[in-house]
Amino acid sequence: MTAFLEIQDLTVKFRVGSALVARLRGDPIPDLVAVDDISFGIDRGESIGIVGESGCGKSTLAKAITGLVPASAGSISLDGVKLTQKRDRATRRRVQMVFQDPSSSLNPSLTVERTLAELLRVHRIVPREKVADRCTELMDLVELPQSLLKTRPRSLSGGQRQRVGIARALALEPDVLIADEAVAALDVSVQAPILNLLNQLREGLGLTLMFISHDLAVVRYVSDRVIVMYLGNAVEDRPTADMFEDPQHPYTKALMAAAPKFGVKKAPGESALKGEPPSALDLPTGCRFRPRCPNAAEICETSEPKLSGSDAIQRAACHFAWKNQ
Repeated sequence: MTAFLEIQDLTVKFRVGSALVARLRGDPIPDLVAVDDISFGIDRGESIGIVGESGCGKSTLAKAITGLVPASAGSISLDGVKLTQKRDRATRRRVQMVFQDPSSSLNPSLTVERTLAELLRVHRIVPREKVADRCTELMDLVELPQSLLKTRPRSLSGGQRQRVGIARALALEPDVLIADEAVAALDVSVQAPILNLLNQLREGLGLTLMFISHDLAVVRYVSDRVIVMYLGNAVEDRPTADMFEDPQHPYTKALMAAAPKFGVKKAPGESALKGEPPSALDLPTGCRFRPRCPNAAEICETSEPKLSGSDAIQRAACHFAWKNQ
């Protein structure tokens, strides 16, 4: 059975440096592979979390799905229809994104009402005479007082600005909502209400949610399933409860060990993740995590593991996953 949102062999590359200089030197034109041959599906109404260190390709994956950056290879399908880079207005509306920093993603010169009304008019979501009413409904959806419609973003708190960002995405009535580090720029006290709001909206509107974060606790709270990324690859893809109870990839285990725990003190500089990730322009042979892996063996140097497991929803890209069970 095909998933509602299907990502198949998706690769995103960026040209690095000068192609002319490379040709003059006789060198290959360098490409940075930000997302490398990723495949997964999301069912309608499902919430999936994407986690990993900075630079692992999480945001690039999100932008490729929304059409903000072109895919170099692979395909993206929504409800059985392939999404091309050139999408019509109706197709673009179906996948919307909430960005990390609402201060920079909202137009500072527009009031909240104008921000929402402009979208409603351009995309003809409702008749012109209903635009004001729909703006009010959107404010109610994200639990903001209607009095803030006449306010500009600079007069709002961080949490309020993010709620406006969510309302702006919902104005286009999407099927898929991608939240890219949507609470990372907010105080901890503000994060929980935003996460609760996203859960309520998913259930109330039947949204399919992709939540991107480096915070494992946040992802655990909002996701039915988690995909762990490392250097452009997916290294583990499993139901949330299963992965947190029994992680199989060494990178996932290291991420969980590195997460702060209440009442547990760590010495300065102490980390379960040793060393720095290799350069995406000079990847190691075999397993990409091998230089940092405590369990690396000879096979890890010569053979790159692929996502595999007992079934389609229990997958890890490690030669030794599930070997000790």
